[in-house]
Amino acid sequence: MNPSTLIGMIGGVAMLAVLLVFAAEDPAVFINLPGLAIVLGGTLAATFISYPLREVVRVFGLLMTVLRNERLYIQRDMEELIRISRLWMQNDVRAVEEELARVRNPFLRTGVQLVIDLTPEQEILDLLRWRISRLRAREHAEAKLFRVMASFAPAFGMIGTLVGLINLMFILELGNLEIIGRHMAIALMTTFYGILLANLVFKPVAVKLERRTEQRIVLMNMVLQGISMMCEKRSPALMRETLGSFMAHYEDEIDEAQLPAMPAGVPSDDAGGAGKHRG
Repeated sequence: MNPSTLIGMIGGVAMLAVLLVFAAEDPAVFINLPGLAIVLGGTLAATFISYPLREVVRVFGLLMTVLRNERLYIQRDMEELIRISRLWMQNDVRAVEEELARVRNPFLRTGVQLVIDLTPEQEILDLLRWRISRLRAREHAEAKLFRVMASFAPAFGMIGTLVGLINLMFILELGNLEIIGRHMAIALMTTFYGILLANLVFKPVAVKLERRTEQRIVLMNMVLQGISMMCEKRSPALMRETLGSFMAHYEDEIDEAQLPAMPAGVPSDDAGGAGKHRG
């Protein structure tokens, strides 16, 4: 299981446990199966209306993707590409084909196959960029599906609350505050369920899928750069440095602490720019 997902699930369950045990007079008050059915059933119904069946059915597979500890074999793909490029520079087409048969990344395999088929470089890059765009669009739509569900859940929570309040109106004439209070709590539970599902399930899943897409696109762009250098028969050493720097730059943009220290006496770009501006 994905470690961050596991930590999030444990944290969510712990938060609910603390809420039920320490913040409620009666933990059973937070259990309202009809209200939960209204939120889940209404959210799913609205999602089925909004999306084709084949896309809604994929929700369960996407949930498994979020739970699974999916690895991107960036280093492996880079080493395979460098190794194939070295053979290509030696004009050993047979060895390249044998090495290509062991490549497990289909995007990398397609690019190398087009190179050894002597396809023009621009056509290769156009095709690979189109595949990147297609993946981005498809996975963006998958993440958006969960964002749509996150918008539906609180709305159906409010619907459940309104239903509970309507029922409450019919018992006000009894004047029994205990019964009125119990029905008011039940009515508000559906709103609680809707907000909880939206912010603890649907939105986090959408963010996780979007982040996954970003990482996959970074890997595909690295492969794209390597294929371009292979077409131009650049040296494997240069390819290694270029692709390695590509990934290092990506990591540095995430964590500023990993950036190399500026040598003493060398002004930063901002300082230089400021000096030119003052001049």
